Amino acid sequence: MEENVLQNEILPEARGVRFVSAALILRGGEVLICQRRPDQPMALKWEFPGGKIEPGESAEEALFRELNEELGIAASIGSEVAHTRHTYRKGGAVDLRFFAVHHFEGELENRIFHELRWCALDQLPSYDFLAADRGLVRDLAAGKLL
Repeated sequence: MEENVLQNEILPEARGVRFVSAALILRGGEVLICQRRPDQPMALKWEFPGGKIEPGESAEEALFRELNEELGIAASIGSEVAHTRHTYRKGGAVDLRFFAVHHFEGELENRIFHELRWCALDQLPSYDFLAADRGLVRDLAAGKLL
């Protein structure tokens, strides 16, 4: 399937889609996962750190900025691992691009999440992840992507 949506151009089929970059911050056989706060939408669901791509930003630039804002680190953004689009039952869609992060500078600091946790890849399915992340979680646990 050929990708027909440019990240900063809203085509008719892309109206209402949020473009997001997320990080798979890796340490050995583990990945950093983050739990949303109780006061946030989709409270206490687990996710990978990252956020919205702002106009004029590349996916990698957005992820670098988001990781600095959320975790206080300067990450070396690696290759894209996965790209998916998910439409939620209540409406709204998210276009997610996941990047590997093997190196970062600074100490991890939890600035916005309820909890941070290092998780073995094969244990990811035991966490209650956001619906948009579940396919990636299954693939990571099965050893298909990394």
